[in-house]
Amino acid sequence: MAPITKISFKFLLNCPCCGIFFYYYYYYYIKITWNNVTVSVCFGQVLDVGLWLLLSCCSAETALVHGDIIPSPAKNAVPCTARGCKWRKYGRYVYVPVSFSRSYSRNEMNTIIRGLLTFHSTTCIRFVWRRWWHSSYIYFFSGSGCWSYLGRQSRGQRISLKKNGCLHNGIIQHEVLHALGFHHEQVRSDRDEHVRILFENILQGLEGNFKKVETNNLGTPYDLTSVMQYYKYAFSKNGKPTILAKSDPDLNFGYSDAMTQNDIDRVNRLYQCCE
Repeated sequence: MAPITKISFKFLLNCPCCGIFFYYYYYYYIKITWNNVTVSVCFGQVLDVGLWLLLSCCSAETALVHGDIIPSPAKNAVPCTARGCKWRKYGRYVYVPVSFSRSYSRNEMNTIIRGLLTFHSTTCIRFVWRRWWHSSYIYFFSGSGCWSYLGRQSRGQRISLKKNGCLHNGIIQHEVLHALGFHHEQVRSDRDEHVRILFENILQGLEGNFKKVETNNLGTPYDLTSVMQYYKYAFSKNGKPTILAKSDPDLNFGYSDAMTQNDIDRVNRLYQCCE
């Protein structure tokens, strides 16, 4: 029997007004179409666009903690393990309703959708259009920078992706991961084993962005290439590094434009995608 070199099938989700999710599984890559947007998913892609750009865009929101997170009194600095923090799972999938501000052009909205589709191909997260009965949902809009809430909010929540500066794949996935319940890499509870924080180089008043959190690390290693990792000069007051890798102080990091395998594994473990 000849070896199988290509496997394809279609999965249909009842999603009025948005077109249909079509999954085409190939040997080397996955092609997905949603809302007439087609994307070929290539894992581990790294471009010279990343969290340095996010940090330059998120400073306008003075109430933010850790740079780009809107604090929630009930959930601030709490590991996302509680049922109220996680999005609900129905059967095999976790459905997250979304809607978009009308201020986005079609191309801008499709850029965000491309960032969301990677979750479909690598995790059990499924983004669907928000309907009137959805009490928990994500609303994407062009606000003052790039920011998100941490974990699911009971009456809907916003993710700000400013048109000029935030519509990059890595930033989109970064903010969505916050909404799914994930903190920044450099505030992990075990970060001191892997990186050194140089508080003397941090802008005055912004030291709190580097405060450790009792995170649920889900048995995954610290990942300097994570899409959740700040770059080494984040919030620097003098052009000197604020974060150094203990394994190699000269290493540059924080420029990932796509989720790493560790990022993907954490989503799958938190939401029990393999069960």
